[in-house]
Amino acid sequence: MKEDGTYVTKGDLLCEKIILDYVASVKESYEIVSEEKSVDGFSYDKNKNYIVIDPIDGTENFTSGLKEWGVSVSVYVRGVHRESMLLMPELGLLLLSGDKIKKNQSRIHALSSSLGKEHFLNLKDGLEYRIIGCAVYNLYNVITGSFLSLHNPRGARAWDILAGLNLARAHGLRVQVNEKKYRGEFLDPREKYRFKIEHAHATRR
Repeated sequence: MKEDGTYVTKGDLLCEKIILDYVASVKESYEIVSEEKSVDGFSYDKNKNYIVIDPIDGTENFTSGLKEWGVSVSVYVRGVHRESMLLMPELGLLLLSGDKIKKNQSRIHALSSSLGKEHFLNLKDGLEYRIIGCAVYNLYNVITGSFLSLHNPRGARAWDILAGLNLARAHGLRVQVNEKKYRGEFLDPREKYRFKIEHAHATRR
C-alpha cells in the first residue's frame, strides 16, 4: 500500500522493469518518469529525452481480477513528442503512434472514476455515461470511437494521460488540458491536469 492508499503490486514493478530493460538497450539516452518513481525535485529540461510510463494503470482493477488495466508509454525527444503506446494485455488491445484504426460510432460519454458528488450533480440529463477505473482503457476507447467523449474535471498525472492525449491528437480528436487546447507539450509529472477529449461531432449530441 502506498502513502495515498493505492496499491503497488509485483505486477507494477515487473512491467516497469521490462520497459526499463528495453530502454537500457537502445542507443539514445532517456530519463524515466514513472508512477512508481518519486518525482520530488523533478526539473524539466527541454534539451533532454524523456520516457513517461505507467507500468500498470488501473491497479485497483488489476488486483481485483478485472481485465480493464493497461500500460502507458510516451516518448519525448528534446521537448517534442515522438511516439506513444497504449496496451491492454488481457484484452489483447494495442495502439501505437502511426497505427490506422477504424473508428466506431458511439454516443457514450466516459467519465473519470475520481469524480466527486458535485460533478455527478452537474451531469446533463438524457446522455449515456460510463465510468471504468482505468485511464488507458478510457483513452483507448475514446480514440477508437467506442466513447464519444472522455472527461476528467478533477485531474490526472502525466503518466496516466500523456500517451492517450497525443494519440488522440494524432487521430483528429479535440483535446483540452486545463481548459486550453493541448498541442502535444510535455506535462510536468508533479502536477495534476484536468482534461477533455471528444470527437468533432460530440457537441451536436
